[in-house]
Amino acid sequence: MIRELAGRALGWLLRLWTASWRVQILDDGWSQPNVFGPVVLCFWHGTQMALLGWRRRGPTAVLVSWSADGTLQAGVMRSLGMTVVRGSSSRGASSGLLGIVRELRAGADAAFAVDGPRGPLHDVRPGAAAAAHLARARLIPMAAAAKPLVVLRNTWDKFWLVPPFSRVVVAFGRPADPAEVRCQPALLAAGIEEAQARAEGALGSQSAK
Repeated sequence: MIRELAGRALGWLLRLWTASWRVQILDDGWSQPNVFGPVVLCFWHGTQMALLGWRRRGPTAVLVSWSADGTLQAGVMRSLGMTVVRGSSSRGASSGLLGIVRELRAGADAAFAVDGPRGPLHDVRPGAAAAAHLARARLIPMAAAAKPLVVLRNTWDKFWLVPPFSRVVVAFGRPADPAEVRCQPALLAAGIEEAQARAEGALGSQSAK
């Protein structure tokens, strides 16, 4: 209970923190409500904070573990307006993964750090594609760039800490077919890296002005 409350307080602090950012979105128009049906947003671990610059197009479900740290994270996500599903995606069609599928079928989007839950970093795991396949949803790669940016290199995911008043660019890649990604995970990795390059290019253009 204490961790949940602490997480909710941290979530409200993040709302104020991210509101100070100057944000540019590169989405080719797809992220407006009702353009697509439900989608699974796919990104790398460590970049989550920068991605909060995008305010989301509607209800979004996230999968959070039952660990003590997960309880803190769940409080943060709920304060940020997300639907929290507790469980794991690491053991096939687990209760957590099926909970995400239910949310997708009900019309919510879902968000996955696809190199999880414990890495290796930038190695696509099967959970996001499995959920999208079961819910007949699309996979959408996403990435970000920020300046200034502090990378916490002692963390396993090289977590990005984005200071207040930073410039942030959030970019989206082309939708991916979950059936294809289940056979070739590298397709999703390439989509995320392409979105990352777009974000970095746009941020570099801003800096040159």
